Amino acid sequence: MNALLTDLYELTMGAGYVLAGKQHEVATFDLILRSLPANRGYAIAAGLEQALDYLRNLRFAGEEIEYLRSLPQFQHAPESYFQYLQDFRFRGDVFALPEGALVFAGEPILTVRAPIVEAQLVETYLLSTIGYQTMIATKASRMVRAADGRSVVEFGTRRAYSPEAGVLAGRAAYLGGCTGTSNTLTGMRYGIPVFGTAAHSWVQSFTTETESFEVLQRLLREETVYLIDTYDTLEAAQAVVNLGKPVLGVRLDSGDLVQLSQDIRRILNRAGLEDCRIMATGNLNEYRIRDLIASGAVIDSFGVGTDLVTSPDAPALSVVYKLSELSTAAGKRYTMKLSEDKATLAGAKQLFRFDDYDLVGCASECQSSEAIAMMEPVMIEGEPTGPLPAASKVRNYVTRQLKRLPPEYQDLEHPAVYPVRLSEALRSLQESARQELRENLAS
Repeated sequence: MNALLTDLYELTMGAGYVLAGKQHEVATFDLILRSLPANRGYAIAAGLEQALDYLRNLRFAGEEIEYLRSLPQFQHAPESYFQYLQDFRFRGDVFALPEGALVFAGEPILTVRAPIVEAQLVETYLLSTIGYQTMIATKASRMVRAADGRSVVEFGTRRAYSPEAGVLAGRAAYLGGCTGTSNTLTGMRYGIPVFGTAAHSWVQSFTTETESFEVLQRLLREETVYLIDTYDTLEAAQAVVNLGKPVLGVRLDSGDLVQLSQDIRRILNRAGLEDCRIMATGNLNEYRIRDLIASGAVIDSFGVGTDLVTSPDAPALSVVYKLSELSTAAGKRYTMKLSEDKATLAGAKQLFRFDDYDLVGCASECQSSEAIAMMEPVMIEGEPTGPLPAASKVRNYVTRQLKRLPPEYQDLEHPAVYPVRLSEALRSLQESARQELRENLAS
């Protein structure tokens, strides 16, 4: 794992901690969903598998350390810091929501407890992988909801911010409810169903459209899906009928999808191809999917690319990673930010889920048997506590949760705000921590 895949200030702070002799102090950081974007009533926590893999394999290579030595910011760093990096391993503990858990504004997703240099260095990667995948899983779930029982397939790698982002987007979209992905590496790596048809270039490479269809059918047999809008869409549908079975479906990528889908359905049904599915692609999102269905489009599945892997209406989630307590030789000290609009809560936290509200409490407290304690130990002393569930099981978990979440919190445009409260114990801790902080600042 490339240890330099982080912000420079994580590394300079690490050197500063060593210079100050603080490297043995144990820090607790909370990764929290500070707020939800507009039109979002919930988020789906994703990326835990990649986060733990990163922590377990994080090492500094010799050339990385030499590069840091060459930077002006490290010209006065103690030699002991470079030795520290040479021997670096993450040996901390991690507590997290189960991957696929619903999360609401102000709630923790993950907590890291480790020596402060270790806990600090991992901030950038954890925010990146969890923030991005949570964003995509949430976007996917909205599209699946809009599709109202019709399948949605992720087709977005070519529009993702990087090839690897495309792989992770395919995974996150599947967790959020998509049927599968077009990304073959995602399929192999995570056991996710893969789908694909053929491009317009395939049709254009043959002298006639029918010839391109014939060859594709010889290759794919029962998996054949024809792209039929290269030239004349209805004529292409008739060519599909003339070829007959085996065929899985046809794909529309342009035009009046409502009218075309209705006309094509009639052509297919008249020929006894009632099982032939109609897929729509092309600049789709949850709102267009909803409107197509409401307008009477006869579409069985949707392939979504750009809007799914970039989430342009909410291209980033407000996830933050903040220090909440510090254990030193002098004892435990609770930490918090008091700045307006960005204040944070002191102390390690637990999320308690009741039937109709959530309660953020102290990690040490217990609640009634009616509550589920959501944060679980997933890594102890740098080693995972056990295998994580496969992507298919996480997807099923997401589906079960969304079925229980009242529809007013899943509205695509005006979702209600889910009730999230603070426990009395956590409120009391904030008061005492705030008072102690002000006394220390005044001294």
